[in-house]
Amino acid sequence: MVDYRDQNAPPGGPYQWGMVIDLDRCTGCEACVVACRAENNVRISGEEEASKGRANYWIRIERYWEGEYPNAQLKFMPVLCQHCGSAPCEPVCPVYAAYHTPDGLNAQVYNRCVGVRYCGNNCPYTVRYFNWFDPHWDEPLNEQLNPDVTVRSGGVMEKCTFCVQRIRGAQRTAQKEGRRVKDGEITPACVQSCPTEALVFGDRNDPNSRVSKLKESRRGFRLLEELGTEPAITYLKKAE
Repeated sequence: MVDYRDQNAPPGGPYQWGMVIDLDRCTGCEACVVACRAENNVRISGEEEASKGRANYWIRIERYWEGEYPNAQLKFMPVLCQHCGSAPCEPVCPVYAAYHTPDGLNAQVYNRCVGVRYCGNNCPYTVRYFNWFDPHWDEPLNEQLNPDVTVRSGGVMEKCTFCVQRIRGAQRTAQKEGRRVKDGEITPACVQSCPTEALVFGDRNDPNSRVSKLKESRRGFRLLEELGTEPAITYLKKAE
């Protein structure tokens, strides 16, 4: 993993944000998808755009089958930006619009992006999306946009940020009070909306956080780990 130093690290050392997703709890209800879209002002893609592969969503639910008929079972896997420690999307950006933050996020500078899409081509998880068109919301949906999140224009790449607006808000509050962010104090929209608590978010540098404990589970694995991308997301799944 690349060493990114945080000169403004809180007491106790820098944060390293991460997530654990328990596939044995996921029911595929897609509440996380809806919550993410509303929280982050993800533009609406119609049927025609989707048919051309131009739909836009920051988290998707992959469906797959396990077992053989008649005992086959339908399973679900939420897939979003893995916020890789060695992210292949970052070094290929010619204008440094994709970069790594000291607290472990793969960030995107929208007003620097020139839309070459190299980052999307280099992402093995296909979780970066290009805005083919300027965003549009039919009334009254335009009244529910989140003022804390930038509305991205056409021609730029975008993706999951782990709801960075919530992270930075909690960090500023903790900094004013001279403490670290408490475990569970930050809940990205997808985590907050999950009815089965399949998603858990927290600081991987805190050994007592739920994320740190869960990611050590024997059920844990990381998506395409063999590529050496060092994902910040750990999936849990019972071995058959």
